[in-house]
Amino acid sequence: MSAEVIPYVIAGAMAGGFINGLAGFGTALFALGFFLVVLPPFQAVAMLVLLSVITGLQGLWVVRAAIRQNTRRLARFLLPGLAGIPIGVMILSVIDASTLKTVVAAMLLLYGGYFTLRARLPRFERATPFWDMLVGFLGGILGGAASLSGALPMMWCTLRPWPKQETRAVLQPFNVVVLAVTTMLLALKGAYTHETLIYLAMAIPAALLAAQIGITVFKRLSDTAFRRLLIVLTLVSGVVLLLREVL
Repeated sequence: MSAEVIPYVIAGAMAGGFINGLAGFGTALFALGFFLVVLPPFQAVAMLVLLSVITGLQGLWVVRAAIRQNTRRLARFLLPGLAGIPIGVMILSVIDASTLKTVVAAMLLLYGGYFTLRARLPRFERATPFWDMLVGFLGGILGGAASLSGALPMMWCTLRPWPKQETRAVLQPFNVVVLAVTTMLLALKGAYTHETLIYLAMAIPAALLAAQIGITVFKRLSDTAFRRLLIVLTLVSGVVLLLREVL
């Protein structure tokens, strides 16, 4: 363990924790750049999925009432998502993960760029159980294949005029559960070595503190401002993901 690693680990943990607390997703996209400077990819990803789960638990508590009131809606996303994870893992052995991430990045850029420039946001109000299940299923596949479980649910939820609590009550538990499954799979592969656990012991307090700051900001946002935030983060996520794949 090197002292040079510690500032990057803490900075990455705080960046990822803040965005998770604010939006309910995005830990990996915003923290991975810090971690990859000083850590090998496998170790960095193993840390990030666990940090995403731990910081996400705080967000779940914030929207616990909305989750209880919308359990059927959440199930429409989550159950197909869990079914999609093993399919994504199998697809990974056939399709290059880098190519898949580039395609998803392009989708995020087009979607985020288009709706960022629109003065009025869409209001897709009618119930769509089939499309909810399809989005959840595809999100699970992307989670298993490229650790991008939140990309499609995030885009879909910004089309719905749900209050911010209800939107987060879908995104947060979906990501927490999918990434918890990923964490268990990585643990079975021996990802959490003694060194990794030491880095996590430093990163977790920083991520939890930053997540609390993000949650405080989230509580101050209006429903419309939160939808706008998700759309901007869609655009930013696409830029970050694309740059990481092409550079």
